[in-house]
Amino acid sequence: MSTPLRHGWTTGACATAATTAAYTALLTGDFPDPVTITLPRGQRPAFALAREHLAGDRATASVVKDAGDDPDVTHGALISATVRHAPPGTGVTFVAGPGVGTVTKPGLPLEVGEPAVNPVPRRLMREHVAEVAALHGGGGDVIVEISVEHGEELAKRTWNPRLGILGGLSILGTTGIVVPYSCSAWIDSIRRGVDVARAAGRTHVAGCTGSTSERVAADLYGLPEDALLDMGDFAGAVLKYLRRHPVPRLTVAGGVGKLSKLADGHLDLHSGRSQVNLGLLASLVLDAGGPPGLADRVREANTALHALRLCQESGLPLGDLVAERARRTAVEVLREAPVEVDVVVIDRAGVIVGRAR
Repeated sequence: MSTPLRHGWTTGACATAATTAAYTALLTGDFPDPVTITLPRGQRPAFALAREHLAGDRATASVVKDAGDDPDVTHGALISATVRHAPPGTGVTFVAGPGVGTVTKPGLPLEVGEPAVNPVPRRLMREHVAEVAALHGGGGDVIVEISVEHGEELAKRTWNPRLGILGGLSILGTTGIVVPYSCSAWIDSIRRGVDVARAAGRTHVAGCTGSTSERVAADLYGLPEDALLDMGDFAGAVLKYLRRHPVPRLTVAGGVGKLSKLADGHLDLHSGRSQVNLGLLASLVLDAGGPPGLADRVREANTALHALRLCQESGLPLGDLVAERARRTAVEVLREAPVEVDVVVIDRAGVIVGRAR
């Protein structure tokens, strides 16, 4: 019997815990350890402090992020909050410390020039500052500087540079809880990527299943980095978001295996959630006038790539047929949205083996 995967805490929850501990120390001289916070859905986790420092008019508290069993890039990162008093009436002001990024492009839920501390973590920190102020007689007017140790290096492994968040990580989270292997963070990044592309005035974006198809699409159309959407397996997320927030042109680019799943109507292309339908590929061969013997061999192929090779040897453009059927699926999902779609199918070497315009 498998053991349930362990949940973890978002960077926003960790930053809130550190802020709460630091402000408490600033007012009382003592750091609560562990420090307990209240998350948006009412859970009350406690966080042990990894570091604490009180000197003069400022206090710093640090928490090590525990992402549970999720392969989160920030798992184990040291998240710190330095809190100092601000002039009366100024409320809570956020500052990006070392390792926290700054917004440099429009289209995100934060203004250009703001530290990359997202709206829900900001609200959570403001609420906890107010609670601490009420409990210990503070004014609640503070400057909160959030930092993440080695955050600038960690951010290179995230979407942040492409989204125009420079200098470090974002402080994220809507519930405060990291669900192991959750799709939500990736899908949220796709949506923010579309928002940034639209705000930059891009009229052509590419949803790509991986780095190779991304490079092919960029080279083929001369697309800038902020027009490239790291779609991964989430074709449906790209199409549904563009249906509500259209861009004039979309290129869907990916390997023949994943795009054959899209051709079969699947919107989640993950190997654990959809499979290549070799029967569909065989029917495409027959519909294109291919010989029944070839269709039989395609039906018995090991993979979509194997089927492609069999058709290439026979001079039948299976890649084009997959691209056209995948394009049909995309158009159906987009419904009446004003988005023109083309599809580019590649092999593992990045060679274009099929297109549909």
